[in-house]
Amino acid sequence: MGALLTTASLFGTCMTALVAYIFFKNRKTPIKGDSVCRLQGFSQPPELFQDGHLLIGGIFSFRTGQDYVVNTFQTIPKVRKCKNFNFREFKFAQAMIFAINEINRNPEMLSNVKLGYKIYGNCGTMDILRAGLALMSGLKEEFSDENCTKSETVQAILGHSGSRPTIAFARVVGRFQIPVISHFATCACLSNRKEYPTFFRTIPSDYYQSRALAKLVRHFGWTWVGALAVDNEYGFNGIAAFIRTAQEYGVCVEYSEALSSSDPPETLQRITQIIKLSTSKVIVAFMSHREIKLLAAALYKQNVTGLQWIGSDAWITDPSLTDSEGHSILVGSLGFTITKAEIPRLGEYLRQLHPSQFPESQFVRDFWEDVFDCSLNQTANPQKQPCSGFESLQNVESKFTDVSELRFTNNVYKSVYAVAHALDNLIKCDGGKGAFPNRSCAGIRHIQPWQVLQYLHTVNFTTREGERVYFDENGDSPARYELVNLQIASRGTMEGKTLGIYDASLPDSHQFVPVSVCSEKCLPGTHKVLQKGKPVCCYDCIPCPAGEITNLTEFWSNKRRDACIPKAIEFLAYNEILGTLLVLFSLLGVFLTLITTLVFYCHRETPLVRANNSELSFLLLFSLTLCFMCSLTFIGRPSEWSCMLRHTAFGITFALCISCVLGKTIVVLMAFKATLPGSNMMKWFGPAQQRLSVLAFSLVQVLICILWLTITPPFPLMNMLLFKDRIILECDFGTAIGYCAVLGYIGLLAVLCFIIAFLARKLPDNFNEAKFITFSMLIFCAVWTAFIPAYVSSPGKFTVAVEIFAILASSYGLLFCIFLPKCFIILFRPEQNTKKHIMGKTSNSDIHY
Repeated sequence: MGALLTTASLFGTCMTALVAYIFFKNRKTPIKGDSVCRLQGFSQPPELFQDGHLLIGGIFSFRTGQDYVVNTFQTIPKVRKCKNFNFREFKFAQAMIFAINEINRNPEMLSNVKLGYKIYGNCGTMDILRAGLALMSGLKEEFSDENCTKSETVQAILGHSGSRPTIAFARVVGRFQIPVISHFATCACLSNRKEYPTFFRTIPSDYYQSRALAKLVRHFGWTWVGALAVDNEYGFNGIAAFIRTAQEYGVCVEYSEALSSSDPPETLQRITQIIKLSTSKVIVAFMSHREIKLLAAALYKQNVTGLQWIGSDAWITDPSLTDSEGHSILVGSLGFTITKAEIPRLGEYLRQLHPSQFPESQFVRDFWEDVFDCSLNQTANPQKQPCSGFESLQNVESKFTDVSELRFTNNVYKSVYAVAHALDNLIKCDGGKGAFPNRSCAGIRHIQPWQVLQYLHTVNFTTREGERVYFDENGDSPARYELVNLQIASRGTMEGKTLGIYDASLPDSHQFVPVSVCSEKCLPGTHKVLQKGKPVCCYDCIPCPAGEITNLTEFWSNKRRDACIPKAIEFLAYNEILGTLLVLFSLLGVFLTLITTLVFYCHRETPLVRANNSELSFLLLFSLTLCFMCSLTFIGRPSEWSCMLRHTAFGITFALCISCVLGKTIVVLMAFKATLPGSNMMKWFGPAQQRLSVLAFSLVQVLICILWLTITPPFPLMNMLLFKDRIILECDFGTAIGYCAVLGYIGLLAVLCFIIAFLARKLPDNFNEAKFITFSMLIFCAVWTAFIPAYVSSPGKFTVAVEIFAILASSYGLLFCIFLPKCFIILFRPEQNTKKHIMGKTSNSDIHY
């Protein structure tokens, strides 16, 4: 029994020693238990890979959309395959590689250290999470804390574009102190440092964008709006922040709806119907380009137009908007997006891409086959022609090679440089000045991701394009946006036109107005001296001589001569006595003209009206009405429009008026010449010729006015030279030639009319029309001849009064001389309103004019 116990004791001792030896020998091997997790399914190598001393990971979605798979959970779940190409995401990845190659060639940054990359091109939240775990654990299927210290793990992870997948893997990666830098995930929730302690981004948080959109709506006075969001964290957080801020500004939201591209058609139809029946005409859409294109197409089919769209940065400048059937209803949309950027030589790099550069990448092969419609594997695709291998992207125009819109691509570029600067600062750390305990530095040969994380917080550099890059305490970039307006470009695509800049770092009360001046305003104690050979806007500020002070141009001394007060601004106003009298005389002229028109219309069949060419008479009365009314444009405060209107309206209406009088004069002359035996002159100046002559004479004046307004139009001017104590607000002609041409042409017509009427003054009849026309033209010419010296010698507002008086006097002269005698006969001497009396000695009864 004792021997048996002794043997058992020796056996136990040997087994214990053996187990202890095994544990000591494999002390660094993780135990399959709680401290180790294994990725379910299969491990996937990176899509794009380059080895280096230090690695940077990247997660992008090279494809979009996944087949819908129903899992019964009786077998291993099937992998959901990605479908459509996403050239934008592939461009993001290539921009990352381009930046890494650029850094590796830069001897001043990370000298003797080569950066490598591991880039995954997964789609779908679960696959992206798997890629994140793979980047933390290398290419191993097992994952533990210790794997994160291996050389094959990455120092930082760039990506993803979407907020939802970024939220998923950033929360997991953050537990292992690996930095994550996103270029496009804007959800405000990612600023929560407790949930996402290692998250950074080179794009502003949606918190600032939401407030900017609310301020934009308030600026335009839109107090009744609709709100739409994409059905994920990006949309919910963004639109919620917008609604909160909008309500603070007094903006009401009629409806708030969410939509996802994976929703059933019924959801899209319901939202379309809500928009169609709503009374708000402004819609704030916090969506991605996929949802907005679906919605635009649905609204276009139902002919829902007239809406003002306010867009978020996820779609407002997306080039794929043109692909939507209803993209035309989005024209005119307003929205904020990050500032425009350029990346030198990136376009050339993208066009040099070839499958031979990434022989292990299936996506690059698929991309190549899609672009050139050929097959790199004839066995798999025998129906396509084989790729020659000599294809080139140099002459290919696609979304991948297009570098006209690099706003978000530049964020990837900046992310790489942010990591590189953090690594460079970490490597160049001087002993005793480090960021770690006891001011120590990191071991250069064993740099850990958590050490890179520490230096990312202090990154602060300026890109070659002059853009400053840094992160605040929440890992966010400074919020600076461009306000853009969607328009149709020359090639038919949608293009965002920049309207202004919004800087969220400024306080609410601090707003910038763009300044565009040749010379800054002179300070007190200096005066302006014009620069030789330059416009009046360019001047130098010269100190005032001793004993003198700066004079304020628009000011004048008070009665006590001890202070400056603003000069009085003088113009002919409606509410002063002179202006009121001129308005009354103008309206009286309109009233008398309308009464005359009514008398002529009621007696239009009588011989007197018919003998005076009723058509030209009514046109003359219409033009006289306009002449009286155009005088009203000269009264009131001059503006740009009133200055252009007053002189052109005067010129055209008087040209029409004199053209009618000239036509009537020619008719009178021709009519009586036609009474001579064998004369057929009236057929050469019948009704059609009369109309054409009036039109032709008037069109000449119209052309003169158009040339005047096109070359140097009249404009309002503050005349400070005429009086020292007041400012005369007047209309400058722009060029005196234009005004002289208008007056000269009217004078030419008047003189011509006077000559013809004078020649016809002794025609044999009892009611000589030519005599009255002669007298009216005599008054007209006398008034405007006297106008010139009176206009030149009249000071200030009386200049305008003289011009109005000339217009009214000449208009009254035409009205009274031509129409008053006829109205007197029609109303008070009807016995003279007969054909026999009008013809007098002329016996030809067939004359009609």
